[in-house]
Amino acid sequence: MLKNLFLTSLLFSTLAGATTYQTVKVDNVNIFYRAAGSPDHPTILLLHGFPTSSHMYRELIPRLATKYHFVAPDFPGFGRSSQPTLQEFDYTFANLTDLTEKFVNKIGLKKFSLDVQDYGSPVGFRLWMKDPSRIQAIISQNGNAYEEGLSPFWADYLHGYWKQRTPETEAKVRKLLTLDITKFQYSAGFRNANSVDPDAWTHAQEILDRPGNDVIQLALFYDYQTNVKLYPSWHAMLRKLQPPMLAVWGKNDPIFSFPGAEAFKRDLPKAEIHALDTGHFALEEEGEKIVSLILNLLSQNVR
Repeated sequence: MLKNLFLTSLLFSTLAGATTYQTVKVDNVNIFYRAAGSPDHPTILLLHGFPTSSHMYRELIPRLATKYHFVAPDFPGFGRSSQPTLQEFDYTFANLTDLTEKFVNKIGLKKFSLDVQDYGSPVGFRLWMKDPSRIQAIISQNGNAYEEGLSPFWADYLHGYWKQRTPETEAKVRKLLTLDITKFQYSAGFRNANSVDPDAWTHAQEILDRPGNDVIQLALFYDYQTNVKLYPSWHAMLRKLQPPMLAVWGKNDPIFSFPGAEAFKRDLPKAEIHALDTGHFALEEEGEKIVSLILNLLSQNVR
């Protein structure tokens, strides 16, 4: 009897944590998203980075979905979401944010926490600025919001492009779309690059290699400078509202350096800052530790 009850409970927990794969149309853009957990539980909106998609959260979601409700969309031009042309969609971070806001409204999210990484960070912070009352906590996984976090990588590849878009500056930026750089993002700073599932960087490169995707990425690279200009307004709002914050960082990240995580303390003295001995996509090597830290933050701050 007890054994049967245990097996029934285990089966229920497994099913509750199962990920579903769905698509919804928002402003004529098909947005693919992963979801798991009961909508009756607190929701976490997971916003991915470049050049990946919601695929980066594939292992985190089922580990937490018995207690929380997860939603992880792919931005347009990424993952399994549609890829409208530049004529059909203006690829700016402001527009990614507007579309994400319409997406969460369409699927009925009212309040939620944010988990952001890389590109997901400026989209998440812009979304938070639109209506801070909806956001219950912020989790940053190498999701930068401070100039201290912009490593020399940005000066090497993007500062010239931001100053003037020419064939010469574009040629340098186009290197960021190559397989070598994608592998670099999944290996630099990792304790053991061989522990990273090659499906992770293969998936990311397949996105970049789709016909027409290069000009989309170039547009977003150029527009990224608008995020940096917004940093002071984000900092002012953080100081004012003091949201629960966890910054868990691959401290060896060659793109967003660890001082960017430490800088949150300047505006959020109670923020939790954790340096992990890994690289840019910390979930690939430190998933178990990150899950534990997220559970701790949410259990203390979200009901």
